[in-house]
Amino acid sequence: MKSFNTISELNTWEQIIDKSRFIGIAVPLTSIDQLDMAMKNIRDDYPNARHYVYAYRLYEGLIEKSSDDGEPQGTGGRPIMDILQHGDIWNVLLVVVRYFGGVLLGTGGLSRAYGGTARQLINETNLKKLSLYQVYHLTVPYEWFEMIKYQFGQRNWIISKEDFSEVVQLLVHVPEVESQEFTQWINDFSKKQVSYTEQGVVWR
Repeated sequence: MKSFNTISELNTWEQIIDKSRFIGIAVPLTSIDQLDMAMKNIRDDYPNARHYVYAYRLYEGLIEKSSDDGEPQGTGGRPIMDILQHGDIWNVLLVVVRYFGGVLLGTGGLSRAYGGTARQLINETNLKKLSLYQVYHLTVPYEWFEMIKYQFGQRNWIISKEDFSEVVQLLVHVPEVESQEFTQWINDFSKKQVSYTEQGVVWR
C-alpha cells in the first residue's frame, strides 16, 4: 500500500431516527494502546447510552476490528467497518453511540442507522491522504543550490529542511514510488556533484 486516507482531529455528527439518538465520533489513532483511552473518553462524554458500536483500522499491523456492543450481530459494527474499508481509511476509530428512544428499528433499520451515521460523519470530515515518502539527506555545493531547488519545485519533491554552512545541507522528501527516478536524476543532473544518503521512509 503506497497511500491511505486518515483524519487529523476528532469529529462528530449526529441524527435522530425514530426517537433514538445516533452520535458518530471519529477519533484519530496511531496505535492499539490508544484505543482503551479513546473509548473511555467517549463513554465519559456520552454517559448512560444503550450502545457504543464501533469499528477501527490501524495501519501498523493492518489491524481491523468491529463490535456490535449488544446490538444484533452484524447490524452495527459491520456497516461502520464497511465505511472505513470503502474509503481506504486507516488509523481511525469510528464509534456510533446510541441513546435508545423506545422504538425498535429491526435489523435492516439498525444497519441503515449505524451505517448511515458513519457515512455522513465521514462525508462531513476532512480526510487527509498520507503517502509513503523516501527521505534523503543531500549535500549541495552552493553553486548548485538554486538550480536544484528550482528543479525540486517543478517535480514536487519537498525540501523540509535547509542548513547553510560550508555547503548546503538539505532534507528532502520524495514519493517512494519516485525514489529510483530521483537518485538517477540527481546523479545525472548534478554530474554527481550533489551527494545523498537515504534517511528512511515516512508517511506524510
